[in-house]
Amino acid sequence: MKKNYYELTYIVNAVLDEDQIKATVAKFTDLLTANGAEIDEVNEWGIQSLEYEIDKKGTGYYVNAYFTASGEIISKIERAMQIDDNVMRYLHIKYDNKMLQFRELQKKGETPALRERTEEDKQ
Repeated sequence: MKKNYYELTYIVNAVLDEDQIKATVAKFTDLLTANGAEIDEVNEWGIQSLEYEIDKKGTGYYVNAYFTASGEIISKIERAMQIDDNVMRYLHIKYDNKMLQFRELQKKGETPALRERTEEDKQ
């Protein structure tokens, strides 16, 4: 079965106490591994301001997970996030080859500039 590389970003309700937030992150990390995902990295960005309020809340606890898995896992993880009251929003991205190359450079700390500055930018 072909495995793809994914990025999953989700926002946990920031009004929860620290233990509840950690339990929610652990729940989804465990769910990924239990369904055969190979987790590359889980970044917890912490509490961040939201661009717009979600359910009358202005902040959320951001988590970013990178993993390799078959496509079947996505529907399972999304369903679990839909029914979990602690998750405010989520988004998954399937990486293509170009994104994978960029991710490898990121991990090595060799991220190239996104674009060259033009003469107009310098003025």
